[in-house]
Amino acid sequence: MLFHRKTLWPLLGLLAASPSLAQPIPVIPGPAKPLPGPPALEVRPDHVRRYTDCMRLARMEPLKALPAAEKWIVEGGGLGARHCVALAMFQSGKHAQAAAQFEAIARDMGQDRPGLRAELWVQAGQAWMEAGAAEKAATAQSRALELKTDDPDLWVDRGLSYAALQSWPRAISDFDRAIRLRQDDVEVLVLRAAAWRNARDPGRALVDVNRALSIAPDHSDALLERGLVNLARGSRDAANSDFNRVLKLVPPGSPVARRAEAGLAGAAPGAPTAPATPAAPPPPAGGKR
Repeated sequence: MLFHRKTLWPLLGLLAASPSLAQPIPVIPGPAKPLPGPPALEVRPDHVRRYTDCMRLARMEPLKALPAAEKWIVEGGGLGARHCVALAMFQSGKHAQAAAQFEAIARDMGQDRPGLRAELWVQAGQAWMEAGAAEKAATAQSRALELKTDDPDLWVDRGLSYAALQSWPRAISDFDRAIRLRQDDVEVLVLRAAAWRNARDPGRALVDVNRALSIAPDHSDALLERGLVNLARGSRDAANSDFNRVLKLVPPGSPVARRAEAGLAGAAPGAPTAPATPAAPPPPAGGKR
């Protein structure tokens, strides 16, 4: 796959914050790794080699890769060359253009290779998220889910897009599906807890975050979320206890530490209002990222 998701915890900044402070969920590029089977879009040996080289250059030096890949398109590079162009666009910050390219490739493949098309739709969705277009991201991710319904990461991706839109019931529904497919996933339990809290149901949020902490008792992000849930429930002493535990577990000045300090200072999360806006180069689709 093209991109690789980092830990979900940086995404929790969105869910932990007051809706008025919510920011677009970044999509962060992971370490460069080869696509699963460079022959995914190419079968001729010479094209496979050129595709592999182009994709490597797109990750490392996208501004050099872009003209090379565009030249390859003119020379008959086909879908492999177009895929390299899309990645180079993404890596060089042209996220909306990259998203449109990923979608075009997926459409032009017709009904062939549903697994690969799902990957392309997820890549498009994550590029739309990086472009700040969460609604378009959710639409692309829905296309991916039509092709691959049994991948919990895809449900998380779309749930994060819905969270970016503050569409909490839809986000919760997608996190439900992810948890059914991968039970006791601490990260997704905390995401769902944050969504329940923003949906003004701190009771259900507390159930989820306590379940997460029963699996990982010293998980700093789960403790942070429980502190926020306790604030929403009006339990200031319990919230302070969680925030103080967080500060013992994380480096001073880290994002989690700053949120815990804000909680101790009395900055309770506000109630969600209208939509406003998961983290930076997307992990394209299908499978554990």
